[in-house]
Amino acid sequence: MDAGIEDSRIKDLVKTAMIEVLEERRDLVLGLVEEALEDMGMVHAIREGEQSPLVSREEVFRILEK
Repeated sequence: MDAGIEDSRIKDLVKTAMIEVLEERRDLVLGLVEEALEDMGMVHAIREGEQSPLVSREEVFRILEK
């Protein structure tokens, strides 16, 4: 069997499988997208925090107790 034909067949099978997952397991896909967005938000928050000035532990708790 020609390697090009085999690669094409594998590519078609993967595409078909992905389409089936997207259609049949929408909840799974939405969960993955949600997790990715949360991770991106966490990365953004961490980077923003690295640029802000440091504060004492006492100051943090004073603010939280308000």
